[in-house]
Amino acid sequence: MSNDSIVHAVAGAAGGILAMTATYPLVFISTRAANETKNENKSTYRTVVDILRSEGLLGLYNGLSSSLLGIAVTNGVYYYFYESTKGVIVRSRNGIKALSTFESMLAGLIAGSATTVISNPIWVIQTAQTVSGMDAVVAKASTSSPPKRLGVLATAARLLHTDGPAAFFRGLGPALVLVVNPVLQYTVFEQLKNALVRRRRMARRTGALLTDWDFFLLGAISKLVATGITYPYIVVKSRLQAGHAAAARYHSALHGLRLIIAEEGFGGIYKGVASKLLQSVLTAAILFASQRRFYELTKKVASLFFCQSYPCFFNF
Repeated sequence: MSNDSIVHAVAGAAGGILAMTATYPLVFISTRAANETKNENKSTYRTVVDILRSEGLLGLYNGLSSSLLGIAVTNGVYYYFYESTKGVIVRSRNGIKALSTFESMLAGLIAGSATTVISNPIWVIQTAQTVSGMDAVVAKASTSSPPKRLGVLATAARLLHTDGPAAFFRGLGPALVLVVNPVLQYTVFEQLKNALVRRRRMARRTGALLTDWDFFLLGAISKLVATGITYPYIVVKSRLQAGHAAAARYHSALHGLRLIIAEEGFGGIYKGVASKLLQSVLTAAILFASQRRFYELTKKVASLFFCQSYPCFFNF
């Protein structure tokens, strides 16, 4: 077991929690928008106003707890498998530490597949929490009290009671297809980073080759590319995970895409894309910038703890 991979996993989880906390209202809005059908078509502004009126300001944070758990597990597992796979590839050759495009995609594919299967139940719970207030928005005229928000365990219990254990793996098909999202993201990031490092080495730049601002921008650009390409599948996955009524007719993710286009037009597969792109880009930028700092901090703390409390067998 690679200790460095564990440090990367802890740092990735911490960075993900920070990024998700900062951008969660955008996650909430984009998920709500993705679960609206043609008859419920509303602007982002109207969606926000309806949420605030029916659920209050805290409504924009409904599902935050499960999201923080989900992002911690997702990023932790992803970084662990990605860095472990990267380490195996690098150790298999001499001298060259930078991954090629194919190697970056391979590492991302392995990490993404493992992460998706492990974290899917958490994201099903988060999506269920996020859309739980949609019926309350429709019924607002008959009541003035905000809907009761269920916690993570209560939502999980309700899903288990109503749909059985299979409910926690709703949307796993398109979620596995969406493994291409982090694969694209990390591949674009690695290649842009490698190109920038080579350029600055050729310019014989002194000091750090990459700054926090570089990581922020590279993370933003890579996520913009990945999410822009894969967003239609994000809509289908979100509807399946939420147990959306329309999604019951989807025989597959591809069939779901065809149905949405036929019934709602091409705009249907891009509902909520503006807030999702903004949230994804900001989250990735914050994650890539903060993960580097969390990695350095975690490595120092782990080294001090293990070397002072136990014989220093660990190579952090």
